[in-house]
Amino acid sequence: MSKLERLMNLTAALLSAERPLTARELRERVPGYPDEKASFRRAFERDKDDLREMGVPLVVEAVPGTDPIVDGYRIPKDEYYLRDPGLDPDELAALHLAARAVHFDSVSHAEALRKLGGVVDDPGEPGDLAALPNAPALASLFTALIEHRLVRFTYRGDERVVEPRRLDFQRGRWYLTGFDRLRDDERHFRLDRIEGEPATDDRDTAPPPVDSQATWRQPWELGDDHPVRARVLVDADQAGWVANELGEEVVAERRDDGSLVLEMGVSDEAAFRSFVLSFLDHGEVLDPPELRDMVVSWLRELSR
Repeated sequence: MSKLERLMNLTAALLSAERPLTARELRERVPGYPDEKASFRRAFERDKDDLREMGVPLVVEAVPGTDPIVDGYRIPKDEYYLRDPGLDPDELAALHLAARAVHFDSVSHAEALRKLGGVVDDPGEPGDLAALPNAPALASLFTALIEHRLVRFTYRGDERVVEPRRLDFQRGRWYLTGFDRLRDDERHFRLDRIEGEPATDDRDTAPPPVDSQATWRQPWELGDDHPVRARVLVDADQAGWVANELGEEVVAERRDDGSLVLEMGVSDEAAFRSFVLSFLDHGEVLDPPELRDMVVSWLRELSR
């Protein structure tokens, strides 16, 4: 059982208790704790600290009827649960629409909306407009990230030992940014290329340095293809948003008609092709010739 699951079970036990629970009672009620007493105590102390860091109102009170007095733990429901934000019907409807528009795999939005005074689903409503995939490795990597744990996994046939720094969802895929200890460098990993289930190391990772370079790189920069510098011409009607999306540093030239020439590093040709095709007939690969030929050949094959 992961620590995240144990924290959820501990929170549930403390919320449902009618009186403060002792550490011994929690050890018996909450699955996932070690059997050995000293190990349990250390894990329980860390869990209490983690809950408080997350803003959970964990309080310590004397257990009624104990002599000598024994400390117990509980979470006051009136401090834990979200107070009624006072949303009016139009605001609830807008929130409902946003929740219906994006679906995260099997996670349902209905219960959260009901807690806010919610809107009942209409069976006649259209389906989700977008869906966020739940990559197999996502849960374990998310747990390692919040617990500051090392993760070990195989990536394209090579062993990796990584200090996780960030998870991102970009252009339909999940990515992990982390410091690869075996390569002594910060790297980006596509979660769908991780082989098997990542293993979480028991050792804590060092916190990211203040000057960490954990900056986002675009999908076409994360591949294993031979890296090249690409130049792409973008028409004026698309220039504004693309400069804002990618940053001025990729703008190599601004032409008199308002169009832009972008210059970018490419090491994933498929991701680059997907980016260029998003402009339809408003984008054109200028250089290098082999990258331009790849896109043209792909389009010709597609049109047959």
